[in-house]
Amino acid sequence: MTCGAAILDAEGLVLTPEEKAFFRDADPFGFILFARNIQSAAQTRALCTELREAVGRDCLITIDQEGGRVQRLRSPLARDWMAPLDHVGQAGDQAERAMYLRYRLISQELLDLGIDSNCAPVGDLVTPDTHPFLKNRCYGDSLEQVVSLARAVAQAHLDGGVLPVLKHIPGHGRAQVDSHKDLPQVTAPLDTLEAQDFAVFAALNDLPLGMTAHLVYEALDDQPATISDRVMAMIRQEIGFDGLIMTDDISMKALDGTPAQKAEAARRAGCDLVLFCNASLADRRAVAEAAGAMDGAGLDRAQAAQSQRHAPLPLDTEAAEAELTALMGGKVYV
Repeated sequence: MTCGAAILDAEGLVLTPEEKAFFRDADPFGFILFARNIQSAAQTRALCTELREAVGRDCLITIDQEGGRVQRLRSPLARDWMAPLDHVGQAGDQAERAMYLRYRLISQELLDLGIDSNCAPVGDLVTPDTHPFLKNRCYGDSLEQVVSLARAVAQAHLDGGVLPVLKHIPGHGRAQVDSHKDLPQVTAPLDTLEAQDFAVFAALNDLPLGMTAHLVYEALDDQPATISDRVMAMIRQEIGFDGLIMTDDISMKALDGTPAQKAEAARRAGCDLVLFCNASLADRRAVAEAAGAMDGAGLDRAQAAQSQRHAPLPLDTEAAEAELTALMGGKVYV
């Protein structure tokens, strides 16, 4: 397999002729969907087929379906879930099983529409300073709790035939500003980061895909993690994550420069894939060109990740919903 080192999106409910031609030529590794791309089950399935036909292969199609605020599919196409942190709190001692069932059902919803990846689990630790944009998307404030719940979420996806994307490596919980708008600066000492934030991802370093964090760890570098060769080397060598690593969306304001400059910097730092969303066709072209083609170790990691796609294990949906409802004391959805 050879392909471009980018994950891109589409403008609307169907591909334009210009998008079809661009995707054929650029051959991105995969695609990501947003709410604007989703109208009905039949339309979403057709769009996924169009995207795969454009690149001529069964490429990865991902989405952000965490539940709560970050949920691109909503009723009637999908269940409307409470925020993850609220779900964990409601489940109490049964949170691990409840989170597994939640994301097993989410995986079923995604795969039914042709979507075979999800940008979850979230491995970020909640701290007293965690910004509201992230806080209720997390699973807890202790290393042991977050690792066990993130592992359950990842396994639920894999059992459901959907590839999980672990985020945000190497830890976004100490961000005090929203990286969609500003660049967070983390001042915690390295030993604290290694014992807490980074340790979550070290415990989950066998997962097939991961997503970077757009924030500066002052103990490591003055560059944001996504474009820092020092941080990327630490992720590979110290954390030991050998899965396929994509950037968080490089259109976010935490990163400076043109889209092409950001893509070049991320690839140069060691990211395997550049995620670029919500942009003009011209900017998507520029990013695809700047990201270049996948090769070497990145291509090996891509093939290893995709090899973990398989048919979903059998699921009794009614029984899963009934068990989840019981575990949650009757309150499951919003």
